[in-house]
Amino acid sequence: MRVLAAMSGGVDSAVAAARAVDAGHDVTGVHLALSAKPGTLRTGARGCCTIEDAHDARRAADLMGIPFYVWDFAERFTEDVVEDFVAEYAAGRTPNPCLRCNERIKFEALLDKAIALGFDAVCTGHYARLATVDGRLELRRSADIGKDQSYVLASLTHEQLSHAMFPLGDTTKDLVRVEAQSRGLSVAKKPDSHDICFIPDGDTQKFLANRLETKPGLLIDDETGAVLGRHAGVHEFTVGQRKGLGIDAPAPDGRPRYVLSLEPVSGNVRVGAAEKLAVSEIVAETPVSHVELDGPVECVAQVRAHGGTAPAVAELVNDELLVHLREPLRGVAPGQAVAIYRPDDAGDLVLASATISSTG
Repeated sequence: MRVLAAMSGGVDSAVAAARAVDAGHDVTGVHLALSAKPGTLRTGARGCCTIEDAHDARRAADLMGIPFYVWDFAERFTEDVVEDFVAEYAAGRTPNPCLRCNERIKFEALLDKAIALGFDAVCTGHYARLATVDGRLELRRSADIGKDQSYVLASLTHEQLSHAMFPLGDTTKDLVRVEAQSRGLSVAKKPDSHDICFIPDGDTQKFLANRLETKPGLLIDDETGAVLGRHAGVHEFTVGQRKGLGIDAPAPDGRPRYVLSLEPVSGNVRVGAAEKLAVSEIVAETPVSHVELDGPVECVAQVRAHGGTAPAVAELVNDELLVHLREPLRGVAPGQAVAIYRPDDAGDLVLASATISSTG
């Protein structure tokens, strides 16, 4: 097959590309330039897709003896990921930019271009597994559960996954680094990127404040309705947040308060006790199903990239995914994704994914 290997400049994508070469595929490497000012994004392990990363990717491709290109996707990334991120926060939702990047950049914009150029598949360094069982493609968790990325890939369609390759799904991160060292790849010990790549200093509030109009609102005690303080905008908060609320007085019982909900229209932020964060019902929109969901199904629901899982019953009703959690989860917010997995087979088969619209 003709394979386009997306090479970020990190160890995972480099080893994934090398494995595709070893498998006998006709591989071409490509680095995506996602910023108009790429030199400003990396600070140690923060950020990605910098000039440094492009050079690292090129050196890896040269070592493998494969063609290598840099494609400018900065405008598309800004529109589909950065601006979406800002708009979601302005609407009082909690987005996942990594999920959106996979969905709209790597497996929409990049994949569309790859197919137009005659490639059969896009290869990435994601930790997830693809398998064909009884003629149907399945998306499963990685063998390395600690690095598993099936959650952020679960929103991809069957058509997109049919043109995807995840060569690292059967191994662990530690072994990938050992393999990179044995292959002579200079990125073998390169730190993983953390946090949001386009916010290299990690200060999400400052990033949003520079892009959103100030819309002051009230901090309200959810139990009594008392006004506890004021704030500059709902974008300063996320559901489940405890620190930095700007409340001078402690709760009457001395326990900490948490952000319970955001109301972007009124500007109100409701706060209360930790137990009020417990969610048992999830309603999610624009579902993507990987198997036929005929009526209620027992499953394991996941609401965060790492962690946030609980046994559940899920059902598709009127183009919405309804999830009843058998064990409540905390910190579940509109804008996040919910992915559901089959509870047997170690719970590694992805059944469906959708974007959370409301909780109860």
